[in-house]
Amino acid sequence: MTPSWWQTLANDPGAERLTPMAIDPHGPITQLRGVGPQAAQSLAKLGLNSPMDLLLHLPFRYQDRTKVSSIADIGPGTEALVAGQIVSTRVLYGRQRSLEVVARDATGELKIRFFHFSKYQHAALDAAAYIQAFGSVRFFGKQLSMSHPEYRTFDHPPPAPKPELTPVYPATQGLSQQRIRKLGQQLCALTWPDAPGTPYQNLRALHAPSDLAAIAPIQQQLATDELSAFYILMKGRAIKRSRERAKALTETGPLAAQLGTNLGFHLTAAQHRVCAEITNDLSKPLPMLRLVQGDVGSGKTIVAAFAAIRATENQGQTALMAPTELLAEQHAQNFKQWLQPLGIRCALLTGQMSAKQQREALAEVAEGTASVVIGTHALFQDRVKFKDLVLVIIDEQHRFGVYQRMSLQGKGGHPHQLVMTATPIPRTLTMTLYADMDVSVIDELPKGRQPITTHTVSQDNRPKLVERLDKVLAAGQQGFWVCTLIEDSDEIDAQSAHSTFNALSQALPRHRIALLHGRMKSDEKVSIMQAFKRHEIDLLVATTVVEVGVDVPNATQMVIENSERLGLAQLHQLRGRVGRGELASRCFLLFKPGVSSAAKHRLNAMRESQDGFYLAEQDLKLRGPGDILGTRQAGEESFRIADLSVHAHLMPKVVQRSEALMAAAPGSKEHAELEQLLAMWAPADDGHLNV
Repeated sequence: MTPSWWQTLANDPGAERLTPMAIDPHGPITQLRGVGPQAAQSLAKLGLNSPMDLLLHLPFRYQDRTKVSSIADIGPGTEALVAGQIVSTRVLYGRQRSLEVVARDATGELKIRFFHFSKYQHAALDAAAYIQAFGSVRFFGKQLSMSHPEYRTFDHPPPAPKPELTPVYPATQGLSQQRIRKLGQQLCALTWPDAPGTPYQNLRALHAPSDLAAIAPIQQQLATDELSAFYILMKGRAIKRSRERAKALTETGPLAAQLGTNLGFHLTAAQHRVCAEITNDLSKPLPMLRLVQGDVGSGKTIVAAFAAIRATENQGQTALMAPTELLAEQHAQNFKQWLQPLGIRCALLTGQMSAKQQREALAEVAEGTASVVIGTHALFQDRVKFKDLVLVIIDEQHRFGVYQRMSLQGKGGHPHQLVMTATPIPRTLTMTLYADMDVSVIDELPKGRQPITTHTVSQDNRPKLVERLDKVLAAGQQGFWVCTLIEDSDEIDAQSAHSTFNALSQALPRHRIALLHGRMKSDEKVSIMQAFKRHEIDLLVATTVVEVGVDVPNATQMVIENSERLGLAQLHQLRGRVGRGELASRCFLLFKPGVSSAAKHRLNAMRESQDGFYLAEQDLKLRGPGDILGTRQAGEESFRIADLSVHAHLMPKVVQRSEALMAAAPGSKEHAELEQLLAMWAPADDGHLNV
């Protein structure tokens, strides 16, 4: 890796220095003026640990404070900058104490209110002659007002505003917009290098653009650089993997044929094709890294079981990792049902097992008597020792970060990896996020599956829905009623699982109803799910914990409360819990009247399509890749600048450019550009082309 520009400056006494102070952009953020330990802690909550992090912490929108609006011209529901003389200040006492400031310009008066204020703030406003304030305008009673605007006071008429848009940043408790803006201004005042291939001037421009039209071209240029670096990084990992050696699983036995006979059904053509692709990879002395995509109910798990059989027949172990205890338990039941009749020992390892159960499972894993080990993130623990781990299977892989996956891979040297997802991934994301993987798609559902009819239902029609459900349950079918909250919340206006369970228990007294949520103990959750499978429960009221891994063919009714709060990928996953047998199934999306236009688009898309790939494309447009794939929550790579819902069209150019840079000779201008891209966008990664 070539030295970064600041190292070059530091080593060359004659080089241009940063002014007014020299800093290391990748060093601690406490280098900046006014950033002590407490401020550094607040900044760390946003992932801002260095000046470079702060430079990359870009505004998510801009406010136009470049012109002052006349008070007579402002209206409710808008943001405006106003300026005027302070006519009066007074404290009002009612249900909530407030400070009222009346400002007047040549066209009228505006009341500015503060519901949280100090005596010092009151005194300062009382002593000031003029005020300039920016905020949202709304009616307070019958009068227009601003509540808690950003403001400045003056003893003279305020000066003209600056001809720059005002940035609005992602913030956190203890870190105000004003504080972040001042730190951004401090950074931008430094003399950053203006060399070809460096993005610093573009980043500075996004912190203080002169007009909105200038923003999109700059973002596009930066997004191209970031996506190119990421693509190179992924390809670099693939090249590194091609130099590694894995155990070639070439031995074949009778177990796969025996499983096929025992199943009692035939695999689809798509399942056969994907099994062949996996078997071909496993037979090579190179570590497999294959992503298997398959819509809900397409049969990915049985494909994984055939891969585990191949590992066992080659005297190796398989680790299957699931994101939740409930899904791990479901997989353990399925694998034991399929594999143990073949003489293959399966073990379960989760964090909620008793100490004795864990000790026994750990011994089986270490001794190799357990050929297939199924668990959650507990498999990452150092105390989990495998005798000969040759295959790692990761289900719902988007819920795990890359480094978590690498941690499990490290337990077996270079085992083969099979990662699966029931969240269809748009081609744009596959090209970018999974450029280091081979991809298989199970694009066919098992025969006999009935389509699911989807209805959108207003909360006002809830009684009719309950009445209909009563009749369906009485006919011997089962159903889910999914809520987005466990308990009632003062902050979120949504139905909770607890209150829904109580209400439905009263409304449907002749039916057996149970409650399931993530705070329950593992044994309790498993017991409830097994009872539901045995049809000892008619209606399961649950949170989104049932989103994946639940297979009850007799369940034909899915009701989703507050469906407007969920994204398309999650709605599609929940809907996939029904329609798994030969009976016609229905999904009801309950929503509150007055939902946003984006929510309407999602609900309409769900009603009109069952194509997971189409829905994933729509979700990408509406929400962005981080929300679809869970990247922001789970530690997966997310982008600082690029937004694939906006910049998808850049990918052909990105691929062409990246391939050319990777082919460049060391010492060339193109190779230097490649090194600059990686130094900028992936400074801490060791998986790129240099390894």
